[in-house]
Amino acid sequence: MIDFAMMLAQDGAGFGTMGVGIGMGLVIIGAGFGIGRIGGSAVDAIARQPEASGTISTQMLISAALIEGVTVIALILMYLK
Repeated sequence: MIDFAMMLAQDGAGFGTMGVGIGMGLVIIGAGFGIGRIGGSAVDAIARQPEASGTISTQMLISAALIEGVTVIALILMYLK
């Protein structure tokens, strides 16, 4: 799927805009799955060890922020293409 998006993003075929759109969609879907998985795992961990909820929540927020940052950078780079 990613190879197809990269092929469409090339300017030679004239489908650059469609390739960028597919790439942006893939980035957003991947970020959504990643943050959802982090949240689910954090809830499971807090349910198992409630006394560690502060540490788990902090680590979850830091991880989610890093994923959001990478997502924004990827979207900006694709938009500039």
